[in-house]
Amino acid sequence: MDGVWLGVATVASLPVAFAALVAAGGWWFSAEPWRGRLTEHFDGNRFRNPPGGKRRGNPTRDVIKFLTSERMRGEWRTVDTPPGPKPPARVGRGEMRVTFVNHATCLVQVDGLNFLTDPVWSDRVSPVGFAGPKRFAPPGIRLEDLPPIDWILLSHNHYDHLDEATLAHLLRERPARVATGLGNGVTLAGIGYRNVVECDWWESIEPAPGLRITFVPAQHFSGRGLFDRDKTLWGGFVVETAKGGSFYFAGDTGWGPHFSEIARRFPGIRLALLPIGAFRPEWFMSPVHIGPDEAVEAHDLLGARTSLVIHYGTFALGSDGMTEPVERLERALSARNPSRPDVRAVANGAAFDVPADARAAAGLALSRG
Repeated sequence: MDGVWLGVATVASLPVAFAALVAAGGWWFSAEPWRGRLTEHFDGNRFRNPPGGKRRGNPTRDVIKFLTSERMRGEWRTVDTPPGPKPPARVGRGEMRVTFVNHATCLVQVDGLNFLTDPVWSDRVSPVGFAGPKRFAPPGIRLEDLPPIDWILLSHNHYDHLDEATLAHLLRERPARVATGLGNGVTLAGIGYRNVVECDWWESIEPAPGLRITFVPAQHFSGRGLFDRDKTLWGGFVVETAKGGSFYFAGDTGWGPHFSEIARRFPGIRLALLPIGAFRPEWFMSPVHIGPDEAVEAHDLLGARTSLVIHYGTFALGSDGMTEPVERLERALSARNPSRPDVRAVANGAAFDVPADARAAAGLALSRG
């Protein structure tokens, strides 16, 4: 009889044990919260999105609904494409070149400097290597083919943007300074990074003559575990150079008034890197991810000379299929103008020289119109 009761008690305790295990893991992976002065977007405990954007629902309830609802997810298939050519070590003064590596990872080379955005080369974007979103397309260039990196621009701490394995490799082989939002320095210090600049929204740093890096708002959220949601700051970057003009990296963002404010503060953006993937289902994703149609609107609103779309075709993070974001983008562009070479979607590993115009060539002189 004791054995029967023991068996019943063991079975009954499994959900509790599993919940305890999940909670322990959620605590272990959670990022250290930011502790700092109160601002209009930080209440002493959590960061808030800029006013005017779409409001998020209850995070726990909506995630459960998203994961358990019957979703018509588009098709994904594993592809094995060869890496693109090795980028040049540097580009000259006044030149700008961009290489789309994958997802939100781009190599932007401008004015003799090399910037890498949200570097991800891992096979999964997850706190563990055996589960979580897996890679469907290989990185467009090999890690060993990267040129020296001057700056890593880290938009926020989600696993598909802050990839510890990739960052650890870069620290060994391509050490660089890191610019990121408030609170992410602790996670980076755990990897071994010491040369990190944490910024609040609209805060700028000028690490060298003719170079200014500004952390700008985004409509998103942060978190690496169960207990750190919105405890560190998310955002994008505007990088201004003396001769090469400026570029904007949006990171992850939903639609909001920050686009018009960025356009006002930084006229003449030469290149914008705009996300288009993980946009379905809209009821769940639109508060934190713009889709292809909104990316075109953002491009026009920003007045960017050229935009490159990112954040699609590598990891299945939403219900949209592998090629759906680009197909939707093409329809959105055709509805406005049959020929729109100023908004580009390129294959992983593809690179191009970003066209300049008189506004872009003016660089820092136009940055605060």
